[in-house]
Amino acid sequence: MGGAALNRFADLMRIPIIQAPMAGGGSRPELAAAVGEAGGFGFLAAGYKTAEQMQTEIAGTRRLTSEPFGVNVFVPRPSVADAEDVAAYLAGLEPEATRLGVDIGEARWEDDDWAGKLDALRTDPVPVVSFTFGCPTEREIAALQRVGSLVVVTVTTPREAALAAGAGADGLAVQGIEAGGHRGSFGDPVGTEDDHGLLALIGAVRASVDLPLIAAGGITGARGVAAVLAAGATAAALGTAFLRSPESGASPTHKAALVDPRFTTTDVTRAFSGRRARGLVNRFMTDHPDAPVAYPEINNATKALRRAAADTGDPETLHLWAGQGFRQARDVPAGELVEELSIELRSVLEELGETASTLG
Repeated sequence: MGGAALNRFADLMRIPIIQAPMAGGGSRPELAAAVGEAGGFGFLAAGYKTAEQMQTEIAGTRRLTSEPFGVNVFVPRPSVADAEDVAAYLAGLEPEATRLGVDIGEARWEDDDWAGKLDALRTDPVPVVSFTFGCPTEREIAALQRVGSLVVVTVTTPREAALAAGAGADGLAVQGIEAGGHRGSFGDPVGTEDDHGLLALIGAVRASVDLPLIAAGGITGARGVAAVLAAGATAAALGTAFLRSPESGASPTHKAALVDPRFTTTDVTRAFSGRRARGLVNRFMTDHPDAPVAYPEINNATKALRRAAADTGDPETLHLWAGQGFRQARDVPAGELVEELSIELRSVLEELGETASTLG
C-alpha cells in the first residue's frame, strides 16, 4: 500500500474510525466535531447543499473543533431519466402527497452546484475531500491536491477502484452492499451482479489497487472495525451507528424508526429517489417498487413529500436510510461512542493477538 498516502491518512486520526458523510441532514458540524474531538475523523456532507451552505458548515465546524475533518461531494452525471416513465411513477405518488397536504415537485435534473463547490474547496481547503456517485477528472483531483487536500473516491467495484486510482485519488472509500443510504457507484446499474459484500470487496480491491482503503457498509461495533482492519482497510467508516446520537441531524422520526419493532429489516430501493439506496423496509418502499432509474429527478420531486413525512412523524412514508447493522445504533453522544469503540477495539485486537499466538 502506498506508504506516503497511508501515513497522511493515519495522521488525521488517533483511532481508525471515521464518521461517514450522511447527506440530507444526518451529518452536520456538531457531529463531525464531536467525532474528531474524540480521536476519530468526522465528515460533513455537502450533497443537496449549495456551495455557500457548504462553506457555512465548514466554518461552523472550525468554530467547534481544531481537529481535521472532511467534506463529501456528489459527482453529477448526465440525466438518464425517461420523461414518460418518471411522469407515470410520480402520478402514482399523488395520493401520498395529497394525504400529507403537499405537492409533488418538479422532476428536475441538477448538478448539485458542482463547480461552485469545487471552487470553494480549492479556495478554502479542508484536509480531505471525498466524492460519491462518480470520479472527478484527473485535473479536478490534482487541483484539490495542490491546495493540500487528500482526495478520496467512493467505489463499489474493483473496476471503479481502478478508475479512481488511475485518476490520481489518494484513497478509496470501499462501500459494500450492506451500507445504508445511496449506493456510491459511478453509475446506477439495474442488476445486482456488482453488489459486493464489504469483506469480499476489500479483498478484490486490495488485489488490484495500491491505495489506502476506508471500509464502509454495515459496521456498527468494534468487532466489525477489527474485521475490516484485518482485511486490509486503513480505517472503518460508520454512518448508521451515529444516526441516533444527539449530534446527528437526522429527524426524530428517523431516529425513532431505528428502534421501532415494526421495522425489522432493510432493503435496497429506488422508491424515494430514483437511485438505489438501502433503508428500513416500510410501507412506501413496498407500495412503490417500480421507480425508474431517474436520479436526481425523482429525489427532487419527492422532497416535499419526504419532508412532510418527517415533520408529521410518519415513518411509513419516510426514507429511513440505514445499514444492515441498524439495530446496534444507540442514543449516546458521538464522542462517547467513539471512545467506547476505541476501548472495545483495543480489547478485540488484543484478544485476536492472543488467539494468533496460539497458532504459532
